Amino acid sequence: MKDALKDYIHFLQIEKGLADNSIASYQRDLNQYLTFLIEIEKLTELSQIERHHIRQFLKQLDEMGKSSSSIARMISTIRSFHRFIIQEYGVKHDASLHIQTPKKERKLPKVLSNKDVEALLDLPSNEPLDIRNKAMLETLYATGLRISELLSLKINDLHLLMGFVRIIGKGGKERIVPLGKHAQQAVEDYVEHARPTFIKQEHTDALFLNHRGRPMTRQGFWKILKKIAREKGIRAELTPHTLRHSFASHLLENGADLRAVQEMLGHADISTTQIYTHISKSRMKDIYQNYHPRA
Repeated sequence: MKDALKDYIHFLQIEKGLADNSIASYQRDLNQYLTFLIEIEKLTELSQIERHHIRQFLKQLDEMGKSSSSIARMISTIRSFHRFIIQEYGVKHDASLHIQTPKKERKLPKVLSNKDVEALLDLPSNEPLDIRNKAMLETLYATGLRISELLSLKINDLHLLMGFVRIIGKGGKERIVPLGKHAQQAVEDYVEHARPTFIKQEHTDALFLNHRGRPMTRQGFWKILKKIAREKGIRAELTPHTLRHSFASHLLENGADLRAVQEMLGHADISTTQIYTHISKSRMKDIYQNYHPRA
């Protein structure tokens, strides 16, 4: 069984050309699955796997408190693995057939209040680090970029005279997103006064740099965001993605067109964007309950 897993991972790397993060996720899930089959169900051959074994494994995941989305991902991984062993190992039957995928919980994304956004973006602009941090946060909130998209921005992606940025999103798809005057001013200030102080001997075209002159990392940005939130006394749940959620929600609350928001976020399917309309309705209900005398 472990040999089959090694061959499958090799197949994902060479034949499918998957990213390292995706391969690590497949390997982690299948290690857990095969360990259950070997240690709990005492199976020794791939041909011994039956549908009830998979169901028992999924039941264990549910009892461990795994979310429906995690279980759905695991089922998808197991199905893919079973298709592989049928083709490559001559297993006669597909035990993963007719395993039902649980309905995904539709959780509303967390968004910041306008007050928290104002506090977060109210940063000093005296020191290069402060100027850079303000530019990064203003850009995130003004554009709704994913953190990976923000950190992969190049100097040439900026079009400050026109007031927009060019983004290469998921699947290599290009989109153009407006910056807004506050973010535009913050980025101009950073490029002119702060970024040159970070550049060392090595040339780089990355827009946002750390103090060593290297491209800003996810971990570095996380530390900055947590530190600023702590200093500002923001108690709301705050991640880089919270600013993306807040961008979309605040646009729709103020009457923006759903299709335009979809395009700016880079969503392939408008149903993904529609969740932000649920946030707006939920907020409207809260406001009504809190302020209407007969609510």
